[in-house]
Amino acid sequence: DYVVVKMIPDNRLPPRHLHCVHTGKTFAVIKWESPYDSPDQDMLYAVAVKDLVRKTDKIYKVKSRNSTVEYTIKKLEPGGKYHVIVQLGNMSKESSMKINTVPLSAPDALKIITENDHILLFWKSLALKESNFNESRGYEIHMFDSLMNITAYLGNTTENFFKVSNLKIGHNYSFTVQARCLYGGQMCGEPATLLYDELGIGEDSPATKSGRPTDVAAIVVPVLFLLLVTLAIGFVVLYMRHRRLQNSFTAFANSHYSSRLGSAIFSSGDDLGDEDDEAPMITGFSDDVPMVIA
Repeated sequence: DYVVVKMIPDNRLPPRHLHCVHTGKTFAVIKWESPYDSPDQDMLYAVAVKDLVRKTDKIYKVKSRNSTVEYTIKKLEPGGKYHVIVQLGNMSKESSMKINTVPLSAPDALKIITENDHILLFWKSLALKESNFNESRGYEIHMFDSLMNITAYLGNTTENFFKVSNLKIGHNYSFTVQARCLYGGQMCGEPATLLYDELGIGEDSPATKSGRPTDVAAIVVPVLFLLLVTLAIGFVVLYMRHRRLQNSFTAFANSHYSSRLGSAIFSSGDDLGDEDDEAPMITGFSDDVPMVIA
């Protein structure tokens, strides 16, 4: 024996398994399940988004008959903090969670140039890779003295460089540059860090060392190419000289070869000054010609 029981849907139950699927700089994808399985009609949900930094609220309405609902919250701010509440439109029990959006990236190519009594920090504009960043927002610079174990806020700028003075000899410093924090320092960009010591030895942090192999390769590759070209030209010149010498010697030997005697004939030139110009010159002897002595 068995009995079929059909439960009466309870619209006062909260949405189930509310969680965040993916977060970006300006959006977040959330997902939840209906209060009960297999809804037989469209269900209206209210999605409330509370900005914990700006202290503002927004409410979105979502209608769906699916058991699993996915929704994308847009127009968020990088590095923001939000409290999301999902419930049925009849203000039933709610499900909630907190999400943090991805902050702005760190500035690239942070470098130091040492002057007589100060240093200059340089970096690439963050607007080159971040469409959500405006140069008018600016950057803020911090310095950490490892010897004194002190972190100091140096200031902010809308330029891509910053002057730092009054550094102490023998102290090691860490400089960080990031998109300026908003609303009481709660919405900041990722920091770019650079290590530096007053003795003149500046070291990049692991985050900025990745730019060095490219700089070295840009110098080494052209030098190696020039060396290879020089060696190739040197081999060609040596080969041409060798061929020229070989051809000259062959022509010289052929010009002094006697087919009748079967040997080459060379003159010392000592008898060029004799008075008897008509006297025949003894050019050489061969093994098959008898020598006669008068």
